[in-house]
Amino acid sequence: MKKLFFAAPIVLIMAACTNKPKANKSAETNSHIDMLPEPKVQIKTVGILLYDNYAVLDAMGPYHVLSELMGAKVFFVGRHKGVITTGDGMKVQCDTSINEVKQLDILVIPGGLNETYNATKDTALLNWIKAIDVHSKYTTSVCTGAWILASTGLLKSHAATTHWFGKHILKDQFGITAEDKRYVQSGKYWTSAGVSAGIDMSLGLINDIMGEKYTQTVMLDLEYDPHPPVKGGSEHNTDKAIVESVRTMYNSALEPLVHPESVSAKAKIDNDIDPVCGMALTGYADTVHYKGKIIGFCSARCKAGFQRNPTAYELHVR
Repeated sequence: MKKLFFAAPIVLIMAACTNKPKANKSAETNSHIDMLPEPKVQIKTVGILLYDNYAVLDAMGPYHVLSELMGAKVFFVGRHKGVITTGDGMKVQCDTSINEVKQLDILVIPGGLNETYNATKDTALLNWIKAIDVHSKYTTSVCTGAWILASTGLLKSHAATTHWFGKHILKDQFGITAEDKRYVQSGKYWTSAGVSAGIDMSLGLINDIMGEKYTQTVMLDLEYDPHPPVKGGSEHNTDKAIVESVRTMYNSALEPLVHPESVSAKAKIDNDIDPVCGMALTGYADTVHYKGKIIGFCSARCKAGFQRNPTAYELHVR
């Protein structure tokens, strides 16, 4: 809606110049100029990195919000060209790869889980990020994308944040203590907490570039005024049993990557995706025998869900 939405203030400015009494004309015009100010810095290109199994909203939230920047080209930059599949199975056609992009004003690095951790050891990707950072005006990450950004060394001595689960990896492996904030700015480096916090960070970027009135206009366009139905969404305001269950699920998924020596001690399973939650499995927390197969699960909770009603998940068991 960017073009239509921001065309309205321009029309109103023109009307103010022709139809209003002189006493009111200046105030009316200035009000609309505040909505379309001179940017703090010119942003022409915004690249959002995509790689297989990234978290959907990590990329799509910033894509939608930053597309509200007038005059900016916002596009996806794939680790490879072609179809890129999210952790939930959504397929996105990516026409541009990191091999073709040499400069960006804003770089956004989304998170995920297993593939995100693997990306911290992807030398070609890390070198590309460092090369883009030389000329970028903002280098940013969403959720566990901070793992990738930290692995380049660019976050050294900078404040940062990440998904609540990912904080211990950010500290243990990259020496960065994550702040308990929705997003953190440290110089040109901006990092956000998990998933939905990428929207807040992107609005923060727009506010930094274009100011409060423009940001309010964007928020109105998006009708961004969150009112969750229940209290929660943070490890600090969610039932502790739920927090630990989810933590166990994530730990189980990452265990084979963080501690590969543990893999050989486990039985081979017949599925590569948890049939209940859809998470890609490089390891598993528990198993059941079902119709001659060993089915792995990311957590005891998913196993329990399967056992309650296995026929509901049969389509996901290959």
